[in-house]
Amino acid sequence: MAAAGPDIFRIPYCRQIDRIIDMAIDEDVGHGDITTEHLGLSGQHGTGVVLARERVVLAGLELVETVFHRIDPALAVSLEYADGETAEDGAAVATISGSLSSLLIGERTALNFLQRMSGIATHVRQYADALKGSPVRLVDTRKTVPGWRVLDKYAVRVGGAHNHRMGLYDGVLIKDNHIAAVGGIAPAVDRIRKNVSHLVRIEVEAATISEVAAALSAEADIIMLDNMSNSEITEAVALVNGRALLEVSGRVDRDRIEFLASAGIDIVSIGALTHSARFVDLSMEVGCRL
Repeated sequence: MAAAGPDIFRIPYCRQIDRIIDMAIDEDVGHGDITTEHLGLSGQHGTGVVLARERVVLAGLELVETVFHRIDPALAVSLEYADGETAEDGAAVATISGSLSSLLIGERTALNFLQRMSGIATHVRQYADALKGSPVRLVDTRKTVPGWRVLDKYAVRVGGAHNHRMGLYDGVLIKDNHIAAVGGIAPAVDRIRKNVSHLVRIEVEAATISEVAAALSAEADIIMLDNMSNSEITEAVALVNGRALLEVSGRVDRDRIEFLASAGIDIVSIGALTHSARFVDLSMEVGCRL
């Protein structure tokens, strides 16, 4: 992938992203675009301009470039913005020039990536701005589109938040069903601590104050306060008193952010950062030229 600009946000190359792009093109184009192929456009050239139709935080511009180059390596792609930048309504964010047929074939696949990822980044930025100046770290969850996690979580970072674990493989989080499976928080923490590296931190989900106390007694490194009320969170903060990191998860919306920003917690995780973000309004206008 070519650089999207001098910004710090770059989609890390990985074979998984190649597979996502190939799947998306195959899903849309299949064995050929029967509309474009029967318009008699052979040899005609054009220019496509990707326009913001509302104020958006951009994410996924490199994928626009990659999709069009996968469709036709001869296309010239100019990215006018970098990921993480805000485009106002009416702004031209990218220009693609070359074969008119190739422009028409690649349009929807490229826009799907850009609209989805920019939608997440725009949505996340609203939460991040509400926490600005607070020590609380805003993180996502594993509630992502299957197969798209690397892109969804990249867009979260572009929007100004951080990533929780990428999957089951890179972080210990003992949840309610794990606790039920072994008969309690203490045995769950004990078994895992005996079997994982000393470098791995252990997080425990707690839905009640008594479970917070149990997790604290088991010397959990992080305690997730799951679906707790504001008063319960305040009580948990006083009980823990800095002896473990505290994460709040569940029933978190922007109306609660002001309280959480000064509640004495360390982390707030919000599934809605990814699962409730909408496609933002971006379109491509194509003009032909000789």
